[in-house]
Amino acid sequence: MIKTATITSKRQLTIPASIFNELGLSTVRTMVIEKNNNSLVLTPVQNLVNTLAGSITIPKKYQGLSMDKIIENSKTEYFNQQVK
Repeated sequence: MIKTATITSKRQLTIPASIFNELGLSTVRTMVIEKNNNSLVLTPVQNLVNTLAGSITIPKKYQGLSMDKIIENSKTEYFNQQVK
């Protein structure tokens, strides 16, 4: 499927509704943008996480925690180290 879209002066790109719906995207979704030769590849972050799942060992201190809790704990730990 080929569609056209315009990049605005604010560098924003609107995904055509038919493609948006066909891919099952939703608003408020974080996307990974990758340059591949002269093309852009957009991948929902959740798809990337699902692809990587199992390929990375989770440290024991994070095992059994939700992703939100892991992120929260990691941020707290990181910023506490920056203050010292």
